[in-house]
Amino acid sequence: MSASFDFMSASANDKIRHLEARLTEALQPQSVHIDDDSAAHAGHAGAAAGSHYTVTIVAACFAGKARVARHRLVYDALAEEMRRGVHALAIRAYTPQEFAEQFE
Repeated sequence: MSASFDFMSASANDKIRHLEARLTEALQPQSVHIDDDSAAHAGHAGAAAGSHYTVTIVAACFAGKARVARHRLVYDALAEEMRRGVHALAIRAYTPQEFAEQFE
């Protein structure tokens, strides 16, 4: 997706694809999955634009980094989107080893 992507007027699926593309470009994850949680926040500020998301991301670049540093990497990758319409992110950031130990 290009830098001219209009986040606010995009469809919910296009928003998710755009966010996934930005994270993939910046962090080269093994996997990234994004859920739109906006419906659970109906009536809350920012919900109308479909802007509450849960990001589950598995990337080797998280190795040796504390939770706050991992979250900062995700926020940095999505800095423009945070200014243009993402209201809230819940982030689950794992190394490949951590993810395998917990979920496989």
